[in-house]
Amino acid sequence: MRSKRYKKFPEKTKELPSENIENLIPVIKKNCTTKFDESVDLNFQINNKQKKNEINIRTVVNLPGGTGKKVKVAVVCEDAKTKEAKEAGADIVGGDEFIEKIKSGEMNFEKLISTPTMMIKLSKLGKVLGPKGLMPNPKLGSVTEDVKTAIKNAKSGQSEIRNDKDGNIGVSIGKKSFNDNQLIQNFNAIIDALEKEKSNNTLKGELVKSVFITSTMGVSYKVKLGKVI
Repeated sequence: MRSKRYKKFPEKTKELPSENIENLIPVIKKNCTTKFDESVDLNFQINNKQKKNEINIRTVVNLPGGTGKKVKVAVVCEDAKTKEAKEAGADIVGGDEFIEKIKSGEMNFEKLISTPTMMIKLSKLGKVLGPKGLMPNPKLGSVTEDVKTAIKNAKSGQSEIRNDKDGNIGVSIGKKSFNDNQLIQNFNAIIDALEKEKSNNTLKGELVKSVFITSTMGVSYKVKLGKVI
């Protein structure tokens, strides 16, 4: 059963013509009628089916307007980098003992960063970290000697873009409390990242089939892109 609050929303919004992101953000905010600070989310449907293979997108983007989320960051590194990691704001820092804790299932963090040397040991925990999407990855900047920058990015507004097997990408561009410009900047940053991924995958034709925007407890609207991706 739908709540009284939900029944007050406009109906069949998915069937409306697509609108520019600048026009939709005020509408989405108006639909944020809950007491908590709802997320503003995008859902992309991409053209992941090609003749002989699938397009697999996995990258990170630094959102200029931030994410509005506090991320608990853990770092696996050598003793020589422990101080640097702590001063950079890491919530958990450790070496071999920390790896053993992870192996036993102790994973009270949301982002894991590793130095290349320690990654050799950490890579053996693929079955533990992989299913939770916590395995550090050089492509995503989470396997690096520059732990300071990696921690800063993870804390300040870094978001991962990754499609599922059906070609869906779900990503947040911020919160209702963000001003419109912050949300628009974050949207554009994600579009730029997808455009870059299209070039990297040498995709023929369009990458993005459709884009919808919604809030955590709201209804969705189709977004009109300013350019073909």
